[in-house]
Amino acid sequence: QVRLVESGGGLVQPGGSLRLSCVASGAIFSIDTMNWYRQAPGKEREWVGGDSRSGVTSYEGYLKGRFTISRDNSKTTLYLQMDSLKPEDTAVYSCKARCSDTDYWGQGTQVTVSS
Repeated sequence: QVRLVESGGGLVQPGGSLRLSCVASGAIFSIDTMNWYRQAPGKEREWVGGDSRSGVTSYEGYLKGRFTISRDNSKTTLYLQMDSLKPEDTAVYSCKARCSDTDYWGQGTQVTVSS
C-alpha cells in the first residue's frame, strides 16, 4: 500500500507561481512512476506530467515550459512547480503513483488562479 498526500494549493493571481508537493509513504520501494493530474470543473481529468523511477520526466506538451516536475533524492516526494499561471489552470491537482498494476491516488489539492 502506498499513501499519497498533496499540499501547496491555494489562490494565486494570474502570472503567479505555486509549488505543489506529493509525499508518498508506505511501500515506496514499489513505486514505478509518479504523475500529476488535474481536473477542472466540468472537465475530464487531464494528465499533467510525471517522473519515472529512472528519473525520466515527461509532460503534457502544451504545459511544458510553464510546469516543472521534480522528485527529491529519497524519491518520496514529487513536486510540481507551476509558473506563469493562468485562470485556465484552475483545477484540483492530484498525484498518482503506479506500482506494478496498481494505481494509488492522493486526495488532491485545489489550485485557483484568479484576480
